[in-house]
Amino acid sequence: MLLAIMLALTPSFAMAQEPLRLTLDTGVVEPMPYAVPNFVPENSDAMVHSQNISRVIADDLSGTGLFREIARDAHISTVSSFGAPVQFADWKAINAQALITGAVSTDASGRVIVKFRVWDVFAGQELGQGMQFASDADGWRRLAHKVADQVYSRLTGESPYFDSRVVFVSETGPKNKREKRLALMDYDGTNVQYLTDSSSIVLAPRFSPSGDRVLYTSYATGFPRVHVLTVGNVQSRILQSNDGVMSFAPRFSPDGRTVVYSMTQGSNTDIWAMDVATTATRRLSVSPAIETAPSYSPDGSQIVFESDRSGTQQLYTMAASGGEPTRISSGKGRYGTPVWSPRGDLIAFTKQNEGRFHIGVMRTDGSEERLLTASFLDEGPTWAPNGRVLMFARETQGAQGASALYSVDISGRNLKRVRTPAGASDPSWGPLQ
Repeated sequence: MLLAIMLALTPSFAMAQEPLRLTLDTGVVEPMPYAVPNFVPENSDAMVHSQNISRVIADDLSGTGLFREIARDAHISTVSSFGAPVQFADWKAINAQALITGAVSTDASGRVIVKFRVWDVFAGQELGQGMQFASDADGWRRLAHKVADQVYSRLTGESPYFDSRVVFVSETGPKNKREKRLALMDYDGTNVQYLTDSSSIVLAPRFSPSGDRVLYTSYATGFPRVHVLTVGNVQSRILQSNDGVMSFAPRFSPDGRTVVYSMTQGSNTDIWAMDVATTATRRLSVSPAIETAPSYSPDGSQIVFESDRSGTQQLYTMAASGGEPTRISSGKGRYGTPVWSPRGDLIAFTKQNEGRFHIGVMRTDGSEERLLTASFLDEGPTWAPNGRVLMFARETQGAQGASALYSVDISGRNLKRVRTPAGASDPSWGPLQ
């Protein structure tokens, strides 16, 4: 178990100038230079953890594209004690705007304890208060993510996202005979855990709001049917549906009590909702068109989905209780896989136009559409818990083409691959742990 404890350290001083803060709403963001010396090991058992934890913190921060680490061989000062005064002049000399100092220890039970402080170098003052986290030895990486989350929030004013997990489809084998199984990983691609075997095709996993369950579509019965898996014990069951009826593209409501999904009856595919506790169902859309990929707004009042009722694949919104939908997409091409931002202000989507696929975002009324990526095949965006980063799947062209996960900032900056042990698709970002 991971514990967060506020340290009784020297409180922050009232600042005589504006606090150090990275502004993210401008067109170009110059990465903020920062320094993170190796955390001080306070006993011999903490030596390896201190180096690993400070390295993961740096990887988290630099990986956003918003921060630039100053190489440790450029440091003038060394930090030999957590309580030692900071030599601000030495950090100013190498142009560090922010400094992160910390220490790591282990206790008699083997727990790892990390404490840290964040400093505004040019103001010569602490940002916020020192904090302490503790976990079992195998949770050291989560400790690092938690520290990085605190630093990120203090320097940007944004909500954090490093201490989060992603469920996805792990893919192996040739393109024409690909084996798929559900897998779980930290947001950065580490600590991969497999949740299913590859005996049947699995698609579109979706985390519950609390992160304890995963919805997905499985062909284990021969037909696509919605399953729900409990992450803690890796047990799954089929959500009630009629034999021979295809159900797919499930997603939880924000309160986790309802599942919205697509169900095909005959030649008709509509949006349905199911009460998880009672399994009572209700039909939300009525159309001869194919309607699928529903996603709730964060307040649970609306649903966005894709439909070809206009003759081409487009995006629509409707009340969560059903009713007449409103088309929101209006650009050229086809739109699919919409997902509402956890902030409620944007909808991410996949767009296909002129032989290229894109990940894009638009306002909830369809205005201010922006395309963030372009490739042979980009699809299936999912939001980070703070609504500032998207992850998606990209597949390369040709018979040897493979699928991989990528992330991109909502401004279109910092496109990068998320490393996984094998091919990967269908990511779903979970909540902060």
